[in-house]
Amino acid sequence: MTTSALPQPQLRASADAASDTRQQRPLAAAPQQRRWHWSWKQVWFQLHWFIGITAGTVLVIIGLSGATLAFKEELLDIMNPGVRHVAVETRAPLTPAQLSSIAAAEHGQRVASITVYAQAGAAPRLFFMPKNGQRRGESIYVHPYTGATQPALAGAGFFEWTESLHRWLLLPRDPGRQVAGALALCLLGLALSGLYLRWPRRPLDWRTWLTVDPALKGRSFLWNLHAVAGTWCLLVYVALTLTGIYWSYDVVRDNIDAWAGKPPRVAQAPGKKGAPKEQSPAVDIGLAWSSFQQHAPGWTLATVRLPTRSGEAVQFTWLASDVPHERARSRMSILPADGTVTENDPYSQQALGARLVNIIYPLHMGTYFGLPGRIIVTVASLGLPLFAITGWMLYLGRGKAKRAVQAQRAMLGAGATGKKNTGLVTLVAYASQSGQAERLALESARALQQAGVAVDVQSLDRFDPAQLRQYERALIVASTFGEGEAPDGTRRFARLLQQTSGTPLAGLQVGVLALGDRHYSAFCGFGHALAQQLQTLGATPLFPLIEVDKHDANALADWSQALARCSGSAIDAIGVQEDASYDEWRLLRRVLLNPGSLGGELHEITLTGPAEATWEAGALAEIIGCNADGSEGDAHFAQYAPRSYSLASLPSDGELQLLVRQERHAGIDNQGFGLCSGWLTRFAPPGATIRLRLQANPAFAPALVDVPCIYIGNGSGLAGLRAHLRARRRAGLARNWLLFGERQQAFDSVCGEELQGWLDTGHLARLDRVFSRDGKEGGKREYVQDRLRACADELRDWLAQGAIVYVCGSLQGMAAGIDAVLQEVLGQEGLDALLAAGRYRRDVY
Repeated sequence: MTTSALPQPQLRASADAASDTRQQRPLAAAPQQRRWHWSWKQVWFQLHWFIGITAGTVLVIIGLSGATLAFKEELLDIMNPGVRHVAVETRAPLTPAQLSSIAAAEHGQRVASITVYAQAGAAPRLFFMPKNGQRRGESIYVHPYTGATQPALAGAGFFEWTESLHRWLLLPRDPGRQVAGALALCLLGLALSGLYLRWPRRPLDWRTWLTVDPALKGRSFLWNLHAVAGTWCLLVYVALTLTGIYWSYDVVRDNIDAWAGKPPRVAQAPGKKGAPKEQSPAVDIGLAWSSFQQHAPGWTLATVRLPTRSGEAVQFTWLASDVPHERARSRMSILPADGTVTENDPYSQQALGARLVNIIYPLHMGTYFGLPGRIIVTVASLGLPLFAITGWMLYLGRGKAKRAVQAQRAMLGAGATGKKNTGLVTLVAYASQSGQAERLALESARALQQAGVAVDVQSLDRFDPAQLRQYERALIVASTFGEGEAPDGTRRFARLLQQTSGTPLAGLQVGVLALGDRHYSAFCGFGHALAQQLQTLGATPLFPLIEVDKHDANALADWSQALARCSGSAIDAIGVQEDASYDEWRLLRRVLLNPGSLGGELHEITLTGPAEATWEAGALAEIIGCNADGSEGDAHFAQYAPRSYSLASLPSDGELQLLVRQERHAGIDNQGFGLCSGWLTRFAPPGATIRLRLQANPAFAPALVDVPCIYIGNGSGLAGLRAHLRARRRAGLARNWLLFGERQQAFDSVCGEELQGWLDTGHLARLDRVFSRDGKEGGKREYVQDRLRACADELRDWLAQGAIVYVCGSLQGMAAGIDAVLQEVLGQEGLDALLAAGRYRRDVY
């Protein structure tokens, strides 16, 4: 999933201090652990792609050849009119005995068997005895009324070649069967793993399973088509693969036949020639045929196997008119001398095992379900190229995106490791809360390097104001947090800068790019404060401060032009982010979590989207809101979308979940509901399109190493904390303390069962739930920060063990209160050290 390179909302406390996360000692092993700690879903995802791109091409060949064979008989009749079906005459057709005599005399070969049809005008088929070294003899069609040999079937050779391709890939028969069987297992694995990968929590939602959304575009449409078509074909592929395996492996076939009570097959060495068997003179089968017709009324097809020795019975295999499929054959043995029936084994009276084995071929061909079944099997076989094409497109697109990310990281890394020079080196610094300022700074540094400018990239999180005197020129990208505040990691730098007096920065030229969101009152507040203080200390502005309102391409173009003037060379646009980075997700369901609450409605929103979408705990979803009628929000309204929400689930959960508080506003716009929250919690119907972009949030990344973690939040802030705790649970990390606040226990025990279960099983070492409106003795309200202050001793102990503090929820009140408590417990220097070590991470709004 592509992450935006543009500024994000000011109030979202996310991972700007990505560099802190990478360099802090206690978490140095975290990236490696995350790399190898795969969930089962990730394992199956990798296997699904690997099998698809390796065996997929050959499966396409098998699918196309199978589709060709599905209507082989009809195609042969079209290509050979008048050969297998002749004009119906008034005279009776010749009997098998007559046909056998005519064919033997004309061809000089003894007839082994004859297949005749009750349908008038259908040409019988005769098989001659195999010659030495042959597996089977030649066959011909004969005229049912004259016995004359019909012309050879045009196209028969092509279909024989196609069948050889389908069954053993034109290889020698035995190894070819085994290769085809292995490919059948691959297709079975693809079908079942695909089912597992897209299995939702509500499997009875048929729209999710069976409907393709033509409104989707790009990779989202490819995935939707791939997944939905796979669901439609799933049962067909399972049937085709299981039945195909029966013919591919002798051990499978022999064991199934033995269970069904069928006699063991007699293997014959291929190509082995022996002396011809002695055969008695031809036997008249006229009486046997007459007896068969008397004992098999309503037959539609009969294969007559002639005896090769005197005393042997004539063997009849036949189909009745009411049988369920073409392999539901009855058997009868009749003595040719007097027409005595020595064996009569109707299909309906055969053992259950034998009848089940006889179903294998009709299931494989689809004929068990008649013409509709054959059409379904054909369409499913023709669908294999679709899966191969869409699968390869998704795979190549995923690889392209991965390579682009790797290239970007390599370029950013190269820009960040330039040798420091106290002469003409340009400082490129950033104060980042959500990671956007860092990305823009690194991209800018790279552009300057390409223009021949020596750069030194620094995060203000680890920077002292005194170091600015080492440079003659500085370019600073600064995001704003809260109501005009510095990002969390930059607070120390901002405080030290405010404490500096005089004009120590005289001679320093400074250019500032301020990131913000006009939706908030203190738009770009920290950027303005920073620029003003730098000028107060003697720095000279290179150009007027540039404000960027989220996706303001014009402002970023101004920044690019300013860089070009600084470098003296043309510079491509910095931070351009196309709208295509938003994917289309679907609303599966929403659940009201706090009915009767004094606060606003809190809903669990569940979405489904691209199969390849992945994220880690702490990530954000940026969503384009819509009006009540489904139209996108107007950019001129104060409630303009998009909005960012913390993710409450993990990819291994199979769904993307959010906890969204329904916002209400006075006025008539959008019926008084917040644009995005109203769309998600009230107006969007099930299955509605949700335009969403996943955002990495590295400074709020999970700690998947064995260090204790303290999770603090309130309201919808439980979303981000829940994802963290789920990730820690999957990693087997149990030193977790959750301190969470809401209004009333009776109505606001959000996710109570899940949290209590974690406490009971030991995943949570401690759980503090604070309900402010329930009050304490004396009627005084208790808030999260009050509980944390009361637990100061325990807090010190956890921090002494290296605990990481995560805060998620409202900035005003809760987050500010937690900040004050930490400052009381640790002191200002201790709090600064906690921030600098990346052990105090906030996602607040």
